[in-house]
Amino acid sequence: MSETTDRETARRRKAPAKPKGRVTMTDIARAAGCSQATVSFVLNNSPGIRLSRQTRERVIEAARALGYSAPAFSALKTPIAAFEGLDGVIGFAVDQLATSPEAVVAIEGARQASWNAGNVLLVAQTMGDAVMEPRAIQALTRRGISALIYMTIFTREITAPDFLYSLDIPVILLNCYTSDYAFPAVVPSEIAGGQSSTRHLISHGHRRIATITGEPWMQAAQDRLKGYRRALATADIPFDPELVVEGDWSASAGYAATVKLLALKDRPTAIFCQNDRTAIGCYEALKEAGLHIPQDISVVGYDDEEIARHLFPPLTTSILPHMAMGQWAIEQLEAPVVTGQGRYPITKLECPLVERESVRAMAAG
Repeated sequence: MSETTDRETARRRKAPAKPKGRVTMTDIARAAGCSQATVSFVLNNSPGIRLSRQTRERVIEAARALGYSAPAFSALKTPIAAFEGLDGVIGFAVDQLATSPEAVVAIEGARQASWNAGNVLLVAQTMGDAVMEPRAIQALTRRGISALIYMTIFTREITAPDFLYSLDIPVILLNCYTSDYAFPAVVPSEIAGGQSSTRHLISHGHRRIATITGEPWMQAAQDRLKGYRRALATADIPFDPELVVEGDWSASAGYAATVKLLALKDRPTAIFCQNDRTAIGCYEALKEAGLHIPQDISVVGYDDEEIARHLFPPLTTSILPHMAMGQWAIEQLEAPVVTGQGRYPITKLECPLVERESVRAMAAG
């Protein structure tokens, strides 16, 4: 490569085109000529990652040129030793990380709120193991955490392990709660979410509304079904058990349940799928049957997973507020929390409905 070409390449890297919206790591990766993972390693100053000095400098230069702003990036201008005196290190223990995105979303909400206050978040996966969970949390406390957020993937009442009561730091429960109300706790408002989803279909003139549930032993499935029934009752629409089909949150179950609903003599005009993966299977079954969404039948999902906005047509669904729940958990630490003493109410956060193109009004007739 000629010297002129080298200079031209360097010039282009020093002056990348600024994106119109918020600068992302993808923008920086494109400008620096590297992967998004490399950008993340550099900007977060990840330990144990061997990158050349030239690569690090190129990423930092591109980030500054684009006007990237984030706590971790600002910290790159400060010697690492400056972090040694941090007072706030918050522990986050969750039973499962890999099974669904909810834990990652909640952790991200907590991380954002933690960093805004200058605190660091340490995360441990416990699998709810009776032996390893106490050891994992003990490992966090040995690192000097000033508070603990304890999360379960499935929304439910738990019997808190004894070691949580014995901790001398604040404990916040996320997506779970105890019958003795000994800890501040936050969960999604699932009954209201199921009611809102069903009411949305009713407001579009639907009265023959089916629902495909999750596994009945799960509290989320129970509460979403309660919300469905409340919405029907409020609108004076008789409950028809034929229109309720049990699923297991999977696309396969959504497909099978939809086939069953379409075989009814008086088939539904709308289907409330109690999660987005179920809706994926529902879409497939409807299309196989030659039906169009929403012209022939309306569909509503739940969870607002990434796939929901990319289905055709884009899926009307409800947001699971795990991001807000993670932020809420951190915000509670601003007020005094005395573990195991007193009674704390269970906070329920709204599951907002996101209206897209999978629902249409029934023709008057």
